[in-house]
Amino acid sequence: MQSRKIYNRIALLRKEKSFTRKELAEKIGVNFQTIGYLEREEYNPSLDLAFRIAEVFELPIHIIFSTKKMQTISELLNNK
Repeated sequence: MQSRKIYNRIALLRKEKSFTRKELAEKIGVNFQTIGYLEREEYNPSLDLAFRIAEVFELPIHIIFSTKKMQTISELLNNK
């Protein structure tokens, strides 16, 4: 079975919190390069890693990750 692409908002959330990739990596216990792979959607996180990321940002997983292409924040706001 082929794995599905997982879309995310990690870069947006990281910049909002003013975290560098290295700082976020240290908070979740991975190499900083892993953050780059995740942000470019070149790598799907494990379930454990997704939970650790959600805990750092204090958000539900479904706000950060999706199997469908995510709308930009402006698209979300304009649809309301």
